[in-house]
Amino acid sequence: MLRLNSPFELLPIFRERVWGRNTLAPYFPEELRRPDQPRNVPIGEIWFTFSENPTSLDKTLGEILTAHPEILGDACNSQYGTLCPILVKLLFTTERLSVQVHPADDYAREYHDSLGKTEAWYVLDSQPPGEVAVGFREPLLPDRLAEVARTGEIAEMLDWRQVRRGDVIFTPAGTVHAIGAGLTICEIQQNSDITYRLYDYGRPRELHLEHGAKVSHLGPHEHEATPRVLSPGRDELVACSYFRIERIRPRTGFEMESGLPHYMIAICVEGAGEVDGKAARAGQAWFIPARGDRVRVSSADSEWILTYAAPQPAEGIRVW
Repeated sequence: MLRLNSPFELLPIFRERVWGRNTLAPYFPEELRRPDQPRNVPIGEIWFTFSENPTSLDKTLGEILTAHPEILGDACNSQYGTLCPILVKLLFTTERLSVQVHPADDYAREYHDSLGKTEAWYVLDSQPPGEVAVGFREPLLPDRLAEVARTGEIAEMLDWRQVRRGDVIFTPAGTVHAIGAGLTICEIQQNSDITYRLYDYGRPRELHLEHGAKVSHLGPHEHEATPRVLSPGRDELVACSYFRIERIRPRTGFEMESGLPHYMIAICVEGAGEVDGKAARAGQAWFIPARGDRVRVSSADSEWILTYAAPQPAEGIRVW
């Protein structure tokens, strides 16, 4: 019988992308890839909380949540109860991604029977040119969107900005955006794979201008992330109705008290240590069940991203 009161590791799924990389070091040196994972192809995304993700419990996350949806706690989505509502990814770019936009819940439900896709990015590394685009520099008239998308002019109308390690970008559904080359990003998003491409730099991939035009916000980006300190070693990076994102930077470790009403995902993004006595290193993610036992992380001078869905910052998290 599964013991679902303690953290379990979420094992990665490697996704090939035309803009990805052939090496993912230091997070995933070649020797750390499983035999079933691709070699010598550009990997752009690593997924951790998709239903098909394997886990350290020898079952997929989808199988575990189908049998035990209660481990999601108060954050369980009533319509998609066996789906982990938050999708966690690592992104590795060598080229610009497409100019794209994602739908909000109502539109995604009507056309795709899916959650919408609000997301946020935490920059782990930035090499030149190291830039992202969010929103437009100036308002764009709706009847111009299809034209500038077809000509490619849209890429230069976006608000491109350079980013560095530690920066946070919040992109609610409807934000026209693009991620540039040279970036390693931890992406936290609603668990949806609905993307409408508006422009793709001549790559032979499908565009989705009709859907995209209906959901795109055509003005400047107005959703800047405003990080704040919750306690020494614990910063809130983003808070929205779909997820909260915190950065934990312990001197020696941190813990979460037992009985928390919502599940959490903890991602080690720098350093190494132990999660309840199990070895942990940068590039690993852990699922912490709702209403479980106390969780203790021993990890000196490391950095972690903690994400969960709750109306207020979780109590009972102590960093030392």
